[in-house]
Amino acid sequence: MDISNELEDDLRPEYDFSKMQGGIRGKYVDRYRAGTNIVLLDPDVLQAFPTSESVNEALRLLMQIAQRQKA
Repeated sequence: MDISNELEDDLRPEYDFSKMQGGIRGKYVDRYRAGTNIVLLDPDVLQAFPTSESVNEALRLLMQIAQRQKA
C-alpha cells in the first residue's frame, strides 16, 4: 500500500495565496477555543422546547426538583 500519493500537493498553480490581502490570522481562534455545547433534540422534544431559552429553563427547573428530592 503506497500512501505517498496522499502527501502530494494537488493545489492548482493559479492559486497564489501570497497575493491575498485582508485576511486576519486567528480571527476565530477565541471562538474555537471556547468550544461549543451542541445538543441535538429529537423532533418531539424540539416541538415542546423550540428555543435555547426554553430548553435551559426546563432543565434548570428539573435540576431544582432533583436537588429538592435529594434533601
